[in-house]
Amino acid sequence: MIENILLVIFLFLLIHYLFFLIKIYFGLNKLSVKTNEQIVDEYVSVLIPFRNEEEFILRILNSLESQNYPEDKFEVIFIDDNSIDNSKSILEKNIKKKNFRVISVPNDYSRKAHKKRAIRYGIENSKGEIIVTTDADCVHPKSWLKSLLSFMDKETGFVSGPVEFFSSNKFFEQLQKLEFAGLVITGAGLIGSNSPIICNAANIVYRRKAFDEVGGFSFQMNLSSGDDELLMQKIFRDTDYKISFALDKDAIVKTESNSSLKQFYNQRKRWASKGLFYKNKFLILKLILIYLFYLSFIILPVLGFLLGKIFFLIFALSLTTKIIFEFILLKKGFELLSNKESLKLFLVAEIFHIPYIIIAGLSGAFGNYQWKGRTISR
Repeated sequence: MIENILLVIFLFLLIHYLFFLIKIYFGLNKLSVKTNEQIVDEYVSVLIPFRNEEEFILRILNSLESQNYPEDKFEVIFIDDNSIDNSKSILEKNIKKKNFRVISVPNDYSRKAHKKRAIRYGIENSKGEIIVTTDADCVHPKSWLKSLLSFMDKETGFVSGPVEFFSSNKFFEQLQKLEFAGLVITGAGLIGSNSPIICNAANIVYRRKAFDEVGGFSFQMNLSSGDDELLMQKIFRDTDYKISFALDKDAIVKTESNSSLKQFYNQRKRWASKGLFYKNKFLILKLILIYLFYLSFIILPVLGFLLGKIFFLIFALSLTTKIIFEFILLKKGFELLSNKESLKLFLVAEIFHIPYIIIAGLSGAFGNYQWKGRTISR
């Protein structure tokens, strides 16, 4: 009797995950290519919050100064979030363009919100009707801003852009690049299926009007993260604006992968920490079911030894289904973004994927994590 109940549960988790992957696949097919080749009418504010980024700050400055977008149509604001290195002074000495400037967040301004406080302070000190945010360790192609904004029409309130890690010959960084590509493709497919859940703050754009309409970050200023997907979800849920994905290789932003396993672990804990604060309780339930599906890869072999070989068969079926359908998704996503990324490490990434989801998901929900030299508590 117990064996039958457990079999039904694990088969349900498998079917639920399979439908999740199928939803992403069909969502990818529904994504639209850019149709607006004109420069948007509204003024644009590009915001870059930074903390202790002296290693990369000149690189992104040069990247943004090279944009082929009319200088009278946008501004770039670097927002210093209490850096303790020379990031700010390096910027101030090297900024040459009149539409570029640096501001600093006051020490007593929404202390716990960290990155969100920097973005909100930047918005308060900007004049654009369209807000673009990116990260200080990113590099952008010359047509990035023009391409990203080509997906912003009058009906669209939020656009998620593609992000990828720099190429590397190091095994761990190659593994991260492939795994991260899977997250970006998942986010794109969910947007295409009209179920926006995840995006990346390194490459997003939204209307100030939509931001104000949902109360900005006021509903989450007690959280240290969530300046991207929580805002996207709220705009989708509480306004009439559309959510779009910038399906164009010129819109791709490149960023740094994690240099160590510890850094990777803290990043994924930070990302996982947002999940329980989603306002959509049904969405939280679905994410819990996905987490339980991953957890089943540990439980099923144990049950195989204790209760019978059928659980080994369910384990094999679940793993095979996951591998086949996720390979199809990655291949589809690479084709859409004209990404020639190699899938030679795919099987290794699939194995790596399971324990990190289990560990990061649990620790992100209940533990603290490190970010930019700060210990962030839940």
